[in-house]
Amino acid sequence: MYGKNLIQIAAVGAALVGAPALQAREHLTPDQELAKILKGRVAGKPVDCIYLRDIRSTTIIDKTAIVYDTGSVIYVNQPAYPQSLNSDDVLVTKTWSGQLCRLDIVELRERSGMWMTGSVGLETFTPYTKAPKPAPSPLLTPIGTPTATPTVTAPPR
Repeated sequence: MYGKNLIQIAAVGAALVGAPALQAREHLTPDQELAKILKGRVAGKPVDCIYLRDIRSTTIIDKTAIVYDTGSVIYVNQPAYPQSLNSDDVLVTKTWSGQLCRLDIVELRERSGMWMTGSVGLETFTPYTKAPKPAPSPLLTPIGTPTATPTVTAPPR
């Protein structure tokens, strides 16, 4: 009986020791997290406002930026004083139009009690779109693609 309980305790202990490894996920710095989101995209000209109806999701990058995903375009807003940005918080935005604009104030609230944890003033929104695929090289043509055959003309006699 004593041996059986010891084996069960050892098995549970081994499972608990291995559990963090199973739950561990890649820990990225805020800059690395932003780079991962923007991988394969190119920055466009910053804009002052974006339409709220177009926003599909929002991601807070700790003490760095707010990322607004509209599907085809990702907008990054890097507030001048981003210290209160926390990915565990919820954004609360009060707007007077259908747009989110530069100089709007965004409140951050904790998820559990909705207590205000900070606020940030938005800056311009930098759009990022997928980089265009490079055009195929004219020297390489896929198999089965018709190619023009050069015509040879004889020199005049």
